[in-house]
Amino acid sequence: MRFPFHFRLIPFIAALLVALVGIALGNWQQGRAAYKLAVQEKLATLATEAPMALGSALTPAAQLEYRHVSVSGEFVAGWPLFLANRPMAGRPGYYLVMPFKIAGSNTHVLVMRGWLPREAEYGKLPAFTTPSGTVTVEGIVVASAGHVMDLGEAAPLAPKAIVQNIDPALVAKATGLVLQPFFVQQTGPDQPGELDDMLLRVWPSPSSGIDKHRGYAFQWYALAAMAILFFVITGFRSGAKSGAKQADAGKPEAETSDAGN
Repeated sequence: MRFPFHFRLIPFIAALLVALVGIALGNWQQGRAAYKLAVQEKLATLATEAPMALGSALTPAAQLEYRHVSVSGEFVAGWPLFLANRPMAGRPGYYLVMPFKIAGSNTHVLVMRGWLPREAEYGKLPAFTTPSGTVTVEGIVVASAGHVMDLGEAAPLAPKAIVQNIDPALVAKATGLVLQPFFVQQTGPDQPGELDDMLLRVWPSPSSGIDKHRGYAFQWYALAAMAILFFVITGFRSGAKSGAKQADAGKPEAETSDAGN
């Protein structure tokens, strides 16, 4: 028995749109996974290299991103900034960011010094220490300090400001300092008693979430396949129902014809 397919334009357009969106979002998630896989491979390669001395010449972030660097100079103690909504191990807290004057120059770089827990009293800043004089810190160059949803209009940058997000260009404008267009995510020194060992430096890996992106891609592709499958199945069901109705409508006429013979 043949089951005719009943084509309907509106369900076809709807299924096509859902399928196209699913494929597009699946491809995007696959692209994110491929990007993070490339970052992972780059990090593994750079991890074997000795720290590079960071100089005063302004350098695009793309040229140094994820490089392990060493920089000597002094922290600008009067300009601590606190990045809010940066939890760690389930605890609310901040990333402490401070300008760092590169030795022998007028160039600065923003150093993400580490994580501090948020005090129970709202608005009260956590205690921390800042080394004085010339020090040497090591870290990883990152183009961004991470981005979280802005809750309302951002407050003007000022010393000890609590902000959701931060950009070197905005900090340069607020402070009047010459700043490298990237951050140094400090990794050391972290020996007891050296510099600021009260700060935690367990930074999230930029390559994390590869499997998550692949899982999301599979879900979007599955949605696209289901939309097409649903359209095909309902088309055949609708065609079968229409065929059955036509067969039922033709029965009395056939029976009358047989009685006349």
